[in-house]
Amino acid sequence: MRIGELVRRTGVSERLLRYYEEQGLLRPERLPSGYRVYTEAHVDAVRRIRTLLAAGLGTSTIATVLPCLETDGERLAPTCPDVLGQLRAERERIDRAMAALSESRAALDTVIAAADRR
Repeated sequence: MRIGELVRRTGVSERLLRYYEEQGLLRPERLPSGYRVYTEAHVDAVRRIRTLLAAGLGTSTIATVLPCLETDGERLAPTCPDVLGQLRAERERIDRAMAALSESRAALDTVIAAADRR
């Protein structure tokens, strides 16, 4: 399929698909004319990429873990032993970011509460 069909099937813009290709997340075949050719596997890969982005992973991390993930029903499941450690490290990074955001919110709550007392 051509890129327009992949856009239609995934709901991801052509520009974003090209970005995924630049980041090494998608590797379509190329016709002699230069046109990209995508397969059903690319549709699945885009869905996995979107899931991992929504989970807070960056594209460089996704590039390393994507080849080691398969769909287990409706969930992604790791297939390489090293990936689980990397995913746990990402979860810890997200936990730290959430804690920092919580502290920021508490500081704002203090400022807002002070303004409400005026």
